[in-house]
Amino acid sequence: MTQALQPSDLNAAQWTDVELTARGKQEKSRTLRELGRPETPESAHALLLEAGRWTEAQTPYAERLGTALDAVQLPVPAWPDEERLDLTHLPAFAIDDEGNQDPDDALSVEELEGGLTRLWIHVADVAALVTPGSPLDVEARARGATLYLPDRTIHMLPEALVQQAGLGLSDTSPALSIALDLDSEGNAEAVEVHLTRVRVQRLSYDQAQAMFEAGHPEFTRLAGLARVSRDIRFEEGAVSIDLPEVRVKADETGAQVLPLPRPEMRAVVQECMTLAGWGAAIYADDFELPIPFATQDPPHRDVTGESMTAHWARRKSLGRTRFQSAPGAHAGMGLDLYTQATSPMRRYLDLVVHQQLRAHLSGAAPLSGREVAAHIAEAGIGSAGTRTAERLSRRHHTLRHIAAQPERVWDAVVVDKRGPQATLLIPDLALDLPMTTPATPGTALQVRLTVTSYPELKVRASES
Repeated sequence: MTQALQPSDLNAAQWTDVELTARGKQEKSRTLRELGRPETPESAHALLLEAGRWTEAQTPYAERLGTALDAVQLPVPAWPDEERLDLTHLPAFAIDDEGNQDPDDALSVEELEGGLTRLWIHVADVAALVTPGSPLDVEARARGATLYLPDRTIHMLPEALVQQAGLGLSDTSPALSIALDLDSEGNAEAVEVHLTRVRVQRLSYDQAQAMFEAGHPEFTRLAGLARVSRDIRFEEGAVSIDLPEVRVKADETGAQVLPLPRPEMRAVVQECMTLAGWGAAIYADDFELPIPFATQDPPHRDVTGESMTAHWARRKSLGRTRFQSAPGAHAGMGLDLYTQATSPMRRYLDLVVHQQLRAHLSGAAPLSGREVAAHIAEAGIGSAGTRTAERLSRRHHTLRHIAAQPERVWDAVVVDKRGPQATLLIPDLALDLPMTTPATPGTALQVRLTVTSYPELKVRASES
């Protein structure tokens, strides 16, 4: 009787066959079949872990999804010689998480006559370097977005371009700046877009918060504008979702899951970026420019309350944001028009917005609505793979963080219930997982977590 093939019998070519399957490079594996194992990426991954050929630090999800893991090597052109509005006299602040390497937006504020306040949102003028149809544009469209993994970042554009265009990385920076003239009630009296030159100071959120708390006038004004804007949006039906957020970091030695700090200035910056998207959408609509408008249907049910369970239910009540070349409302934002316009170095559709705005400012022919729609579809394929790879990789490294503390007891909240099966949310991990329990939604529990499978990204919860 022939003895069945064992993992210890495999030669180099057979291990290569297994690795190709684990990385999603082939659908069938003769080696796995001869071992009597399922011919799936997960089965191959499990075998590689068992044999010690892979460690828990390795994550194959981006490769399986066909997401590019190589840096863009295309040449970057020089800045074009063109007229720019000089705003270097205005204090401008790029406020980001500590360690951010691609600063692409900054804020200024100035008082105007008649009680108006002008909010400037300066954005890295990437479209000056990445023109429609250029090799850089085609490559960025295929990728869709920058890939942020816990252990590395793969930029959508060449790192040399990030260094050239990033705000505050040089003494002065070219920018495309969106200006909103706001009255005391938050109404926009005017929206303008300019090609500018700015002098930007880079700050972390903690540094900005300290300046705000010290009464720095620019930050006090920004906070006041943000509060009024939020109030208006919520009066218009914006949906409030406040759930735990974390940052996952990893390397060969281990993984960390860190709570995302929430100083008030983080919310202020987010609101100003929302205003920039609203302003860019208004400007494009006024001049009949087709851009990737971000739209969202109203929630399919109303959810009241401020508990974690209520916020979870509200998030589940919302559909996905859709991008289209024609204007439409974004219900979740509480806005009649909206686009994403502040991250052209990191998101391709933001870059398309900038290319269209630049075409209008220069008198060039913009892309047609049909061309914008095609670009939305093409970029959507790449960005969907990117976001899925990010999500799966974060979960994988979160499991590593859990496995490193097997005796820890975790706080959990039941946020949903379907029969005996509950959905738990672990706030310290921003992780949801199923568990059978009689506990009702809203119940706080203490649980132990056990990683049962890295390849299948499974973790089991049991009440402590």
